[in-house]
Amino acid sequence: MFIDPIQLMQFGEGFDTTKKVGGASLTSAAPSQGSGQTLFADIFENAIQDVIDTDNELQQAKYKFATGQTNDPHTGAIASAKAQLAVDMLIQLRNKALDSYNEVMRINL
Repeated sequence: MFIDPIQLMQFGEGFDTTKKVGGASLTSAAPSQGSGQTLFADIFENAIQDVIDTDNELQQAKYKFATGQTNDPHTGAIASAKAQLAVDMLIQLRNKALDSYNEVMRINL
């Protein structure tokens, strides 16, 4: 039995080249100047929007349960967990961005 050696996989080989990251579509076409900044900003904007959306879902689930419009308390618990995960993700994104910035500032030119 012959085992093929591991080959370097080029972008576009073996997977779909139109992946979505944070709502922005990545294509194999040459990126325009400044698209890195917009992709970076889009990731943070989407994370912030997720926090807002999940908080609204949580408030709506609490309201419906408190007013008796629903009788299943698990939807509130699920909405609470989603909201907490969205906040945790945003905090981790912020921490990684600050760590990256601090690392770049430590570089001596």
